[in-house]
Amino acid sequence: QVQLVESGGGLVQAGGSLRLSCAASGRTFSTYTMGWFRQAPGKEREFVGAINWRGASTRYADSVKGRFTISRDNAKNTVYLQMNMLKPEDTAVYYCAGNHLSPLTTVVGGYDYWGQGTQVTVSS
Repeated sequence: QVQLVESGGGLVQAGGSLRLSCAASGRTFSTYTMGWFRQAPGKEREFVGAINWRGASTRYADSVKGRFTISRDNAKNTVYLQMNMLKPEDTAVYYCAGNHLSPLTTVVGGYDYWGQGTQVTVSS
C-alpha cells in the first residue's frame, strides 16, 4: 500500500509555471505506475499525464501536450508535474494516483491509490 501527498499548487497568472510534487510513502514506490489527474468545479475528473514505474514511458492528455511534463525520482519516492504556459482552463484540483506494476492508463479506475489533491488556479 502507498500513501500519496501532493504539494506545489497555488495561484499563477496565465503563461506562468508551477511544479507539483507528489510524495509517496512505502518502499515499493518504484514499482508503481503514477498518474496525474485534475478536476474542475462541476466537471468529472480527467486524465493529465502518467509515467510508468521505470520512468521510461509517459503519456499525456492532448490538452497539455507540449506544456506539461511528468517525471519521477524513485530515490526520493516522488513524482512531479511541471506545468508551463498555464492557461485559465488549467484551473482545477490536481490529484496524483498510483497503481502497482500496471501499464500506463488514462482512466480513473486504473489507479488504486489517490492523494488528497492540490488546488491550481490560473488567472487571466
